Amino acid sequence: MSRTHKRTSQTGMGASLMKKHFGQHLLRNPLVVKSIVEKAKIKPTDIVLEIGPGTGNLTVKLLEKAKRVIAIEFDPRMVVELQKRMQGHQYAKKLEIIQGDAIKIDFPFFNVCVANLPYNISSPFVFKLLTHEPIFRHAVVMFQREFAMRLIARPENNLYCRLSVNTQLLSEVKHLLKVAKNNFKPPPKVDSSVVMIKPRNPRPEIQFTEWDGFIRLCFLRKNKTLGAIFKQKKVLLMLEENYKTYTALKNIKIPKNRKTMKEMVLDVLKKTKYSDKRARTLDIDDFLL
Repeated sequence: MSRTHKRTSQTGMGASLMKKHFGQHLLRNPLVVKSIVEKAKIKPTDIVLEIGPGTGNLTVKLLEKAKRVIAIEFDPRMVVELQKRMQGHQYAKKLEIIQGDAIKIDFPFFNVCVANLPYNISSPFVFKLLTHEPIFRHAVVMFQREFAMRLIARPENNLYCRLSVNTQLLSEVKHLLKVAKNNFKPPPKVDSSVVMIKPRNPRPEIQFTEWDGFIRLCFLRKNKTLGAIFKQKKVLLMLEENYKTYTALKNIKIPKNRKTMKEMVLDVLKKTKYSDKRARTLDIDDFLL
C-alpha cells in the first residue's frame, strides 16, 4: 500500500520492514494508539475488522477489548511478522489474519471497523464501507488530513466536494483527532486525522448509483452554475443516452413529440430555481429536492 501508516512496536523489527513504494510509516506514539482504541468504543461482544494492522501494535490493543479481530493486511511480509508476534500470545485465538487487498476482498461480518489507510485507496474504501451490508455500528479510520477534512467539509468550504456530499448522505461523520506527522517514523510528508464514520440506519431511500452519477455531474466544475454545467453538449448527450437506456429497460415508449433533452433540463432548472446556483453552495437537502 502507498502512504499507509503501519502500527508496530517501537523496536527495530518494524523499521527494517518498511518499503518506500508502500509508503509505510511506523506510528511511534503509544498515546495515539490508546486514543484510537478508546474512541472506537469497542464492546466485549464486538467483532472488529482492522485494515492495515502492520506488525500489530494496535491489533493487540484491539484484542484486549474485542471478542474477535479480523485483520486484513496487503503486505505479506507484515502478515508474517504479525503471525510471529502473536505466536503463544494469550489473545492469539481471537485473531484472524487475511492477506489481500481490502478493496477487492468481501468483508466478513463485523461490528466496528478500525482502519489506517493509504491515500490511493481512501475514496474507494469509504464508498465500500458506506454501502456495506449488513450495516455496522461505526468505523474509526485514519486518513491523510486533507482527505479527512473533505469528508466533513460543509457547503462554501473549499474542500467541499462529491465525497463530502455522499459521505454525509450515507453517514454521520465526525473528526476525532489530528495526528501530526512527527508521530511516525519515518515521518510522512503530511499530517493525518482520525474520523468516525457512523452509517445511517436505515439508509436514505435512493438508488445510489444514479444519485452518485448526478452528484458527479454537479461537481464537474463546482464553481460553475448548475445551468452552465447541464447545458454542456457532452452532458446533454450523456443524459439523452441514459434516458434511452432507462426507457428501454423499463419498456417505456418514448413519445414522438417529447421535448428535447435540453428543453427538459431547462424546465427542471427553471422549476427548481437552481439554474444560477453552484454545487459548492448546496447542502444535501438541496440536492435531494
